[in-house]
Amino acid sequence: MTAGNVRDVIILGGGPAGYTAALYTARANMQPLVIEGVAWGGQLMITSDVENYPGYPDGVLGPEMMQDFRRQAERFGAELVTDDATRVDLSSSPFRVWIGDEEHRARTVIVATGATARQLGLDSERALQGRGVSYCAVCDAAFFRDQTVVVAGGGDSALEEATFLTKFASKVSIVHRRSEFRASPIVVDRARANEKIELVLDSVVAEVLGIDEGRVTGVVVENVETGERTTLPADGLFVAIGHDPTIALVRDQLELDQAGYIVTRGKSTATSVPGVFAAGDVQDHVYRQAVTAAASGCQAALDAERYLAALDTGESTAGAPEASRAS
Repeated sequence: MTAGNVRDVIILGGGPAGYTAALYTARANMQPLVIEGVAWGGQLMITSDVENYPGYPDGVLGPEMMQDFRRQAERFGAELVTDDATRVDLSSSPFRVWIGDEEHRARTVIVATGATARQLGLDSERALQGRGVSYCAVCDAAFFRDQTVVVAGGGDSALEEATFLTKFASKVSIVHRRSEFRASPIVVDRARANEKIELVLDSVVAEVLGIDEGRVTGVVVENVETGERTTLPADGLFVAIGHDPTIALVRDQLELDQAGYIVTRGKSTATSVPGVFAAGDVQDHVYRQAVTAAASGCQAALDAERYLAALDTGESTAGAPEASRAS
């Protein structure tokens, strides 16, 4: 495509939100260009079994599910580019997106670049991702029924995930580098009162054991005060030290909240720039599930379609998302 052509929509990101937005916009004959990224598929590419996505009664491998999403979007005519967008200009319409020196223009943009779970940075952690190392308790807790797990982190998310895990695991050890938690007092009190939870304070996870076995068998914990190392037998490690939304391309162009996530208006996916919409984990730090990301991708596609319809008929676009809910 040449820079002189203007598309109806460009979608940034190749995960559940981006591919669902591509599917819906393609079926609406909007001929979407999806810049899916070199690392397309998002966080599900490091997820082994997915058992909580509707339509897969026997479960599915994360990468396999993303292949299905991708193939379905392509079937209806979405154009996929397996490369990273390098620059975006949202200052005026048509919006401009670059892949290296190649410029693409569109009347609407859907930002679905996702978020990345923060990692501990251990080689053994990376080696055992999807083999007992997880970044989502809601996604994977059921795999650890009557087993022992470790949670690394000390914020609200870590303690909430630990408490959730006690519904399945026989024991949950929370490893936190400080003597006090950053989490809300009520969340801390709930964790302390749970007899299945053990607190390992002033400590960090130094190594994950089980590479030779192909699954997590334990966690080496180091006390930050004494340097003493202890091995905790474990069947799983849940890393809960936060997520980072992928917003480098739009950081200074869209309104962000204090945590760096894109702000959307009300129940719509509209951002602070008319004609630009956001879907998935890049604007959601509450649910962070594949199914909610896909749902917001659908919303973004519908919002973009109706925004363009309002433009083409001369209606006010400021209320386009609200109009879509009433239609």
